[in-house]
Amino acid sequence: MRAATIKDGAVAVAEHENPVPGHGEVLVRVKAAGLNGADLLQRKGFYPAPPGSPPDIPGLELAGEVAELGPDATRFAVGDRVMAIVGGGGQGELARVHERQLMAVPENLDWPAAGGVPEVFTTAHDALFTQCGLKAGERLLVHGAAGGVGTAAVQLGRATGAHVTATVRRPEARDAVTALGAERVLDPEEFVDAGPYDVILELVGAPNMPGNLKAIATGARIVVIGVGAGPKFELNLMALMGKRASLRASTLRARPLEEKAATARALERHVLPLLANGTLKVPVAQTFPLDAVHDAYEAFAAGGKVGKLVLVM
Repeated sequence: MRAATIKDGAVAVAEHENPVPGHGEVLVRVKAAGLNGADLLQRKGFYPAPPGSPPDIPGLELAGEVAELGPDATRFAVGDRVMAIVGGGGQGELARVHERQLMAVPENLDWPAAGGVPEVFTTAHDALFTQCGLKAGERLLVHGAAGGVGTAAVQLGRATGAHVTATVRRPEARDAVTALGAERVLDPEEFVDAGPYDVILELVGAPNMPGNLKAIATGARIVVIGVGAGPKFELNLMALMGKRASLRASTLRARPLEEKAATARALERHVLPLLANGTLKVPVAQTFPLDAVHDAYEAFAAGGKVGKLVLVM
């Protein structure tokens, strides 16, 4: 098979042996695979794939058709449309995935949209609801809301009845984020005075943290899932103690199968029905053929998008 391949800090298409599904696994013929910040980090050598995933084929999410069933795999049939988060290997023509990580693709989603669902909606849903317990009527702040996870989080917050504020650096992207359900879309310099907030989803990193601590409400929850602008800052614990607030941080990639399966079941219950009825959208900013994977990575690194960049096979 052909796959995006990382070597010496660069990404290009190369030939690989076809993967073989093991016990409980499914071989997926990939149709689309979203790009994520972790892919750029892996290209730079900063975010290696976890054990059991291809070390040189990036890609944390995929959508495609079941091509083959491994021993004792029974949840899906050959030809079914499926999607999943994976530890790596999503950006190839074939990928092996444990059946418990797979979800059925709603009929109304085309391949590029489906390829942009698993990582961002799983990440946003897990952070907002499993970790922070976001409830209707609460005030949610989403930093970096124009990206894939940000656009998913804005929509999930709106769908649950939260009051959503978003920060977006580029003025030309703010109308698109407003259209997804944010009540206020602010320049990052303005969010502190627009608080307080009950839940803050931090997708940018350390530069926002001093302002986050000033803007939290009593009992607030901050969850950090992105540090592209930097990972370190000085923390005054009194700022958390005085507000009885909590600070959490998370990644999905290295979680064991049981935890990844639990996130998939949560999406099946709470998110896929909203995708199927059109309440939630998958903003796809641009698609690239596999042969243009270098261009896709450069476009992702350049920023300036609203939503997902997706490789199509």
